[in-house]
Amino acid sequence: MNPHAAGSPGEPVKDTFIQRVIGYCAVNRYLTLLAVTALCAFAVYILKEIRLDALPDLSDTQVIVYSKWDRSPDIIEDQVTYPIVTALLGAPNVRAVRGFSDFGFSYVYVIFQDGTDIYWARSRVLEYLSKIQPRLPKGVQTELGPDATGVGWI
Repeated sequence: MNPHAAGSPGEPVKDTFIQRVIGYCAVNRYLTLLAVTALCAFAVYILKEIRLDALPDLSDTQVIVYSKWDRSPDIIEDQVTYPIVTALLGAPNVRAVRGFSDFGFSYVYVIFQDGTDIYWARSRVLEYLSKIQPRLPKGVQTELGPDATGVGWI
């Protein structure tokens, strides 16, 4: 038997912090109910206002330019991919431009600085693409990739 346990003869019982809080709440019932109601209302407000994603989007803002032309990769690289890449390097807020050529296809990834709005970025790419379009060979079909982020690829 522990001689320092609560209820030992001849020793006053000390209240712990939790016991004091419970005693205060028992004595001040209406104040406690008011505080709990206020906290619940605040919690409901916060849950409605907070932005919560199952997978947070930490990817860069990027726009993909897809070109189709039935030629070999080296011709597509010289006549389609390279002119598009060089034109998009001058766009505002562009951090990097990457071009890939394949048989009949060309992909240009335009990566923008953090915080750039995706719709603003897409409109800038369309603007610069419309300037370069007349210099591309006849038969080249260019279009923007889907309106999605890198998280969509997972």
